[in-house]
Amino acid sequence: MALLALAAALSGCDDAPAPTSGVDAGTDAPQEHRMDAPRSYAAEPFTPTAATRAYCGADADADAIEARITALLSALTPAEKVELMSGQMFGLVERTWRVPGNEAHGIPGLRMLDGPRGLSAFTQVPATAFPVAMMRGATWDPSLERRVGEAIAQEVRSIGVDVLLAPTMNILRHPRWGRAQETYSEDTHHMGSMAVGFIEGVQSRGVIASAKHLAVNSIEDTRHRVDVRVDERTLREVYLPHFRRAVVDARVGSVMSAYNQVNGAWCDQSAHLLRDILRGEWGFAGFVESDWILGTHGDVESVRAGLDIEMPAAVHFDRLADALEAGRITEREVDATVRRILRAQLCYGLDARARVTDDPTQRLTPAHLALAREVARRGIVLLRNEPSRGAPALPLDAAALRRLVVLGRNADVANLGDRGSSNVIAGDVVTALEGLRARAGAGVAVTHLAGAILDAAGQQAVREADAVVIVTGLQADDEGEATVGAGDRDGLALPPAEAALIRAAAALNPRAVVVLEGGAAILTRAWRDEVAAVVMAFYPGAMGGAALADVLFGDAAPSGRLPFSIPEREADLPAFDNASETVTYGYLHGYRHLGRAGVAAAHAFGSGLTYTTFGYSELALSAATVRTGQTLTATVTVTNRGAVRAIETAQLYVTAVGSRVERAPRDLRAFAQVDLAPGQSARVALPVRVDDLAYWDVATSAWVLEPIAYEVIVAHDAAAEGLRATVRAE
Repeated sequence: MALLALAAALSGCDDAPAPTSGVDAGTDAPQEHRMDAPRSYAAEPFTPTAATRAYCGADADADAIEARITALLSALTPAEKVELMSGQMFGLVERTWRVPGNEAHGIPGLRMLDGPRGLSAFTQVPATAFPVAMMRGATWDPSLERRVGEAIAQEVRSIGVDVLLAPTMNILRHPRWGRAQETYSEDTHHMGSMAVGFIEGVQSRGVIASAKHLAVNSIEDTRHRVDVRVDERTLREVYLPHFRRAVVDARVGSVMSAYNQVNGAWCDQSAHLLRDILRGEWGFAGFVESDWILGTHGDVESVRAGLDIEMPAAVHFDRLADALEAGRITEREVDATVRRILRAQLCYGLDARARVTDDPTQRLTPAHLALAREVARRGIVLLRNEPSRGAPALPLDAAALRRLVVLGRNADVANLGDRGSSNVIAGDVVTALEGLRARAGAGVAVTHLAGAILDAAGQQAVREADAVVIVTGLQADDEGEATVGAGDRDGLALPPAEAALIRAAAALNPRAVVVLEGGAAILTRAWRDEVAAVVMAFYPGAMGGAALADVLFGDAAPSGRLPFSIPEREADLPAFDNASETVTYGYLHGYRHLGRAGVAAAHAFGSGLTYTTFGYSELALSAATVRTGQTLTATVTVTNRGAVRAIETAQLYVTAVGSRVERAPRDLRAFAQVDLAPGQSARVALPVRVDDLAYWDVATSAWVLEPIAYEVIVAHDAAAEGLRATVRAE
């Protein structure tokens, strides 16, 4: 994303390949292509399609908008059109990445800004720091994520932003990826559901969302040069379906192309990705912008492939004017690009609304801070909760608690996540220590022991405590966006000093609770059995400490579920190569890889404990046979068998029985949540699109629904036995 540290050095760079076809740039251009030639030009009219009408929305007059765009394209000079196709400069203009408009023609331009977890720190404006997207993914609640999208859109609009550069929706292929925290999941169905919620929330507030980064982008250290090789079936089934849902289901306004190459083509020059699939198959009607500075690799080549806007400034696209004069590209081709840029601006009414430049009343509101706390509370995942002193270690009983010791590198720091383009300048941050102290109250002595080594006094304090909480894990120096942050992780284990601190505390006190913060999987095998409880708290945002206290003290039952697998050993996962110039991605990763290998996860995808137990019964399917275009609905009864109200996430996985191609043992195809009081039961519906059971047939370049049996498994997580039923496709 925004590589401010490189801006000055790269502002004059020009490393695009020389043109390989068309009229040479040095030849005399035909008179009709000269930028300063007198002319009478009429742009081709455009009849709205179903896709462009859906893009603009039911309330917009798509016919009038396209007619106005045609008139503008007829009136604009070639030079004016080219000016609309790149950012204004390498730095922010009025705290946004500016794409110029044209005041004389009433074209407002675009103002973009980063913001996967809130208003970008590049603005130097304090804002609500929400939990990172991976923690929001752990809520498994698209409706909650929609509310986050609405809130972030409100805050970015307060400084005039109309394009939010989020959500990041690249598959977590391996948890060492530095930007793991910015995305939602290792699974395409879960990813798509969460991203659709966010996009709909953002765009409901009149802000254009940007689905990024298309495609197969999940390495930081080599992101500017790596060529990811992936077969077409894997690309179609694993790395693209969630982007398709962003386009088809959520009607996302823009898409950002990725830095890397896919099968030998830079993403901004991949006609297969941008033209054939994104626009041709999915009907995307918005604009594609490049990733920042090093994300564009040509001028005419990129435009023809489907890139519309070079960001944040014209390094390559500044040659388009010459290319037009030389006849290397036609004005009709430029018109098609500019039409998409104008369509977004007019469909979202950017030309008609007053632009706010600074309204602090829309930021850091009580409602947004309360939402940040709710999301963090819902995203906390309880991984382990064993008996200690006759009862489960959690929740803590404030009435019986007298002495609480808090340890660990993250106990008293504002640990909000990466300091790259997703960074947010938070207002007051509630640390874990502050949250626990506030909730414990005056009757509990809360002792904080700094450092990773317990001296004699510290050992005594831990030994005498009723409970000890070790808040540890990762920080911004351990993982993040490359170039502007820490890059990819070196491994999946805790820092050795923190692991040693856990063991030392657990040896002194049987009620040791470990709270892990970080973007994705952290290995627990080396010390897990020595502690009573383990909690995954990600990077929980500005209100994270308060949310942690809510869960640890039982004011809210934990409901988070892992959006990734935590293996016993890193070697259990496919290799992570962030050094080679070329890497190959296979069909299986995460829980799908573990299932095929027959290797149990330490903590399964979709898993998470709570303070009660749930039972499943009476699984029923809406049909015994299905065909393409239909929806199959599974219903199941979920019962709260304990004494605490809690939320359960029912998950539906599918196994293709006897498929003639490689399949995962289980694929997530639906999930739903239910909030149940003690003893309460409810029927839960889990709809599955039958088309999602198909595989991509490389020989015919088409989706194929095999006429075989499909086993439906409804379970608590990806590894649980669950309830089973069978449906057959015709």
